[in-house]
Amino acid sequence: MGTGDRSERRARPGKLPALLTALLLAVGAGVAFVTVAPAAADPVEDCTPTRGAVVAVDFAPFGGEVVRGCDLTPTTGYELLREGGFTTTGTQHDGPGFLCRIGHRSYAAGTEYPTPDREDCALTPQATAYWSYWIASPGQSRWRYSPLGAMSRTPKDGDVDAWVFGGTDVGGSTGRPSFTPDEVRAGGGVTPGPSVTPSATPSASPSPTGPSGSVDLDAAAAWVRGRLSDGDHIAVDGSGEPDHMLTTEAAFALAAADGSGTALDKVTAFLEGRTDAYAYPGGDGEAPDTNAAARLALLASATGGDPRDMGGRDLVGDLAKHVCDKGPDDGAGPECTAVGDFRSAGYADGQALAVLALLRAGLEPPAASVSRLAALQCEDGGVTSVLIRPGENCDGDPGTTGLVALVLDRAGGHTGTVDRAKRYLLGAQLASGAFPGYTGSTTGTAWTTGYAAQALRALGETGPADAAVGWLGTQQLPDGGFAFEEGGTDAAVYATSPAVLAGAGTSLLTLTREAPQPTGTPTGPSPTPPTSPPPSPTGPWSPTPTGPSPTPTGPSPTPPTSPPPSPTGPTTTPPPRPPGTTPDLRKGVAYLTGRANLVGGRYYESAGGGGRADFGLTIDGAYALAATGLDNDALRGVVDFLDTGEDVTGRAVHDWTGAGRGAVVGGALGKTALLAVAVGRDPRDFGGQDLVAALKDAVCKAPSTAPDRSCAAKGAYTYAQSVFSQSLGVIAQIRAGDEEAAREPLGYLRGLQRDSGAWPSLIPATGDADVDSTAMAAMAVDVADGGDTDRVVAKALAWIADQQLPDGGFPGAAGNSVNSAALAVQGLSLAPATYEAEITKALRFLASQQNRDGGFNVAKGGQPGSDLRASTQAVGGATGTSFGELTRDLTDTSPQPTRPGPGPTSSPGPDPSPSTPGIVTPGDPGGATGSGGANGSNGTGGSGGSGDAAGSTGATGSGSGSATGGGSGTDGGTGAHGAVGDGGALASTGAQAGLFALLATGLVLAGWRTVVVARRRTAADGGTR
Repeated sequence: MGTGDRSERRARPGKLPALLTALLLAVGAGVAFVTVAPAAADPVEDCTPTRGAVVAVDFAPFGGEVVRGCDLTPTTGYELLREGGFTTTGTQHDGPGFLCRIGHRSYAAGTEYPTPDREDCALTPQATAYWSYWIASPGQSRWRYSPLGAMSRTPKDGDVDAWVFGGTDVGGSTGRPSFTPDEVRAGGGVTPGPSVTPSATPSASPSPTGPSGSVDLDAAAAWVRGRLSDGDHIAVDGSGEPDHMLTTEAAFALAAADGSGTALDKVTAFLEGRTDAYAYPGGDGEAPDTNAAARLALLASATGGDPRDMGGRDLVGDLAKHVCDKGPDDGAGPECTAVGDFRSAGYADGQALAVLALLRAGLEPPAASVSRLAALQCEDGGVTSVLIRPGENCDGDPGTTGLVALVLDRAGGHTGTVDRAKRYLLGAQLASGAFPGYTGSTTGTAWTTGYAAQALRALGETGPADAAVGWLGTQQLPDGGFAFEEGGTDAAVYATSPAVLAGAGTSLLTLTREAPQPTGTPTGPSPTPPTSPPPSPTGPWSPTPTGPSPTPTGPSPTPPTSPPPSPTGPTTTPPPRPPGTTPDLRKGVAYLTGRANLVGGRYYESAGGGGRADFGLTIDGAYALAATGLDNDALRGVVDFLDTGEDVTGRAVHDWTGAGRGAVVGGALGKTALLAVAVGRDPRDFGGQDLVAALKDAVCKAPSTAPDRSCAAKGAYTYAQSVFSQSLGVIAQIRAGDEEAAREPLGYLRGLQRDSGAWPSLIPATGDADVDSTAMAAMAVDVADGGDTDRVVAKALAWIADQQLPDGGFPGAAGNSVNSAALAVQGLSLAPATYEAEITKALRFLASQQNRDGGFNVAKGGQPGSDLRASTQAVGGATGTSFGELTRDLTDTSPQPTRPGPGPTSSPGPDPSPSTPGIVTPGDPGGATGSGGANGSNGTGGSGGSGDAAGSTGATGSGSGSATGGGSGTDGGTGAHGAVGDGGALASTGAQAGLFALLATGLVLAGWRTVVVARRRTAADGGTR
């Protein structure tokens, strides 16, 4: 790739500026840090359970008590702190955007903690000691780690926030407040003690007042029959290959609604003939796929077959023989998360179905397996969908709770657990009769409501069960099927099946093929069933796959016989697809380059305002513009700024990367170097620094020892605390032609891959796995080429594909994440022919999350409104262009004049009364893509961004930082990754969960939940890594 004309090299800082910098550091907080004074606080007594929000800050680690504040008209979590009478201080590196210290006049004369002797607030605080941000809505009895940064979250009347100093792990299971939300709510006021007994399970909500009605079973059965290919199976969209799991769901629905029909016989025979392919992917002698074997066994029991002899296999016998007798601490493989797991069960529903399959076959399930299910209950009575280990974050949902309660009630011996689950379900039911898909949601989903209704009926709660079915009746579509979300218009088999069972008054526990007796009158006429399943657009982007999508427990797919062709010229957007099936990239680019966002046509401003550039986010935007090629002039303006410019505060890009300044943030450096290479600039002379040489020098020779936290391990980059950061550095070095220097960092990165094919979010690895990190690492390994690269990448892509949610999204730190979906598209596009179906679904999901202004939401079902960071990720990721191939020729462009516009949101210097910057649109979580991260201040939360160890916007990116990043910065949010982030728009699009995320949560402005590994099947977790 040729090198375009370079701008004149910017002079390196001399001794005088360096001395001035040192002087500024010595002068004190008035100059080096930005301290925000409190507003006139509303008396705590003025807040009520229905008016105003309360914030509680725990000063116990510093010898104090919990101090509460009130805001009668809450706008953001950050303003709630200020209006509550608290003062805050940001970091020197990140400015006011990263919350590092908190104080209150009622304690220690207003001293802010931690004090300078404990934390100098120069760089982002460590993940083991920072202010973490927790939230609880009215009626919630336990704290949740905030999915948004404080400046992006909008508290509602009756909400309560908490800030706690200490450490938090990736699962959010440690570091939570020692007091309950009820103890600090409005109307409470009791000073919490050091240890508080969790409040009792909330009482049931008032009886639902939704409409009465029923499910039209005939119409539902007709819809399911119409979806069958060849009359006997559900096919993968666009491929014609069978989707075995959805075919079992179709069989369950037919058994409930049309048990006497011939369609059920055909489907059952088809599945029986595919028993080996579906349930025994590893072949003879290997454990069966737990979910598949359990589903087939349940189908056999429901249709009068023999679960001990289906397709020549003893399904229940094989399930019983493959129960984990030890967990990972005792050397078990990744298929065992704890004693009692059915191997590779994956989620709570897989474990529950296996136990239920044994029960229905007349076998006694292993006690350890039943106890494992009971152990998934959270303190509020809900059951988490994830096979968590003791102490890990527990966030239940009504659907999983209903299924598990149903199974435990039948198994016996867990009466208390079942009773708590029932109370949880009664309390979670909405007034409409529906059940929400996840904590905090205010709308219902068919899947969740179906399972909750089944459980309540089995547990004797017929009134609430009838109300749930009544709501389902209102959601049945004219074609007879059900959509996932309330008000949805696209029916799905996975959502329809539990709704039909609930409507038929049965459950997976009692399901037989006997004709059901409807419990009411249909709400509308039965529609004419479709004659064939609706076609799925295949588009010309890549060929239709010829084989089924990989299953989680099966062997890795055969890698392509040749790598995807490299672009022969400037990268382009994918060929046109049918309207509505892919994001509108032109609108997206217009949003990214609009005057309200791109300051002077040059850079994106940090959340704290004052004209301070968010370099990580700015590079993310440049990546998006380079990927689309839809506004090369705007891209030229951004690149010129990064190469030769300064923001209004006098900061240049290497004040962020640390190149030539001292502490070099490897992820930020790699992110910057990669952009230089991609647009034809010389990475050996960009911003006045030789980035290639600096990256080589940033490779750690050995792990550092405390208190030095610069090197996680030999081969890691300095202050690179996330896989995202490490990946960006590797890609930059290889693309810059320094393959030899990249050898050790690449080897270290490859060594972090898990047996499943996934990568963790943090460095050092913490045992988690996420889509964003895996996609980014796969791109890094792919660009290296040679050796067993194809095998390594193929395993990663298979794992990513297995994480796809039914609506096409992917789980990330923020839930059903836009960032994660965008990165997944980039990763899966390394093998487009194999993953065309998954890519198509993901693009549809991204299109569904694009707003009228062209921007994108952070996550489905989250706080609505376009988020700048999420939008950079979505726009670039939707092109499917790997960072290893990203190229944009700017030869025909010319220097761009500084564009008039609104400019910085505030003048340079400390702002005693900052407000949410103008670049953040309503509902902008700032975390969507996660910007700042671990160390970065701007973590946007989403997937881990770049947060650098020292990064302001996340170490290197705007992402949410992971490992070390967290922080509570106002700029960043709860970054998922940040560490030394490099994430950035595209790079940080991931939703890596991790410490970064944790710290980034503090990045007040942009974060989001990164501590919860959202792996819900429903719409249940970017930034610069």
